[in-house]
Amino acid sequence: MAEQDPLFTLDQLLIVRAIAQHGSFRRAADSLYLSQPAVSLQVQNLERQLGVVLFNRGGRQVYITEAGQTLVEYGDRILKLCQEASRALSDLDEMKRGILLLGASQTVGTYVMPHLIGQFWHRYPQISVQLLVQSTRRVAHKLVSGELDLAIVGGEIPTELRPRLTVTPFAQDQFVLVTARDHPHGIDLLAQRDPKTSLTPLMVADLSQLRYISLDAQSSSRQTLDRALHKAGVDPATLRSSVELSSIEAIKRAVQAGLGVAFLSRSAVKPELDRGDLIQLSVAGLEVKRILWLAYNPDRYQSRAAHLFRDGLLTGSDWVKTPLPLIEPFSESKL
Repeated sequence: MAEQDPLFTLDQLLIVRAIAQHGSFRRAADSLYLSQPAVSLQVQNLERQLGVVLFNRGGRQVYITEAGQTLVEYGDRILKLCQEASRALSDLDEMKRGILLLGASQTVGTYVMPHLIGQFWHRYPQISVQLLVQSTRRVAHKLVSGELDLAIVGGEIPTELRPRLTVTPFAQDQFVLVTARDHPHGIDLLAQRDPKTSLTPLMVADLSQLRYISLDAQSSSRQTLDRALHKAGVDPATLRSSVELSSIEAIKRAVQAGLGVAFLSRSAVKPELDRGDLIQLSVAGLEVKRILWLAYNPDRYQSRAAHLFRDGLLTGSDWVKTPLPLIEPFSESKL
């Protein structure tokens, strides 16, 4: 028995998806650079071919039906397979061109990935790199849906997504307590300097005397810090937070302005520490580190560019310069 010819084209799938996204034939047509009559005709032909109604037309608003939603879901999978096929064929062109789709959580994406991408570009200038910086949860969902080749994240991959991803410890990120160079906040402990201008180490018990600028409680960095404090016998709730901010850059500026101290990733404050704009406070008995995870979807086509990037990170070969910028290679003995 001969296989039935497809009842729709890729162009029709793109049109249906655009209408579902925009809720309007006109806006869908504009996004695809088509005329509205052409879009309407394609939908009418498709509905006749499939024998179903894909959209309920109600005035200016268009509502997708259950049949339409089903087609959109399968269409997304078909279109992604087409993209993968195109990339697989491009890989046959001896790496003369290609695209690497990377994801990263906020701190990693802002302060670590630019250095790694720069090293990769130096070795493979013909590869185009796109970087998506979002929360660990959102990046993990993008990996599962096949929208990214791989990602480096500092937070915990959501439990429900881990079975669908390959997750490998890649490096360690250390958090340091920093204060402004000229603003010891009236705490005598912070005013005691040695000839090298480093501050006398604090005791864990001293932490309650400081005022903190912190990230919001939902951030992976904040959760890492809270776990480390609990491990050291400190209840994070007892620390005085003067303000919560959603931006690491804003926190650095607030600390420099003398509004408080902050625990931040060393990768985020290295330039300020090197210049002396911020000073690191040592806390005896407290070390805050987290694992940076390299994650990818094993069920998604992995381009040659993705293999080169991933293998370089995990083995330190080819394009990666050692030591890694701003972070430590992963070592269980150091955790």
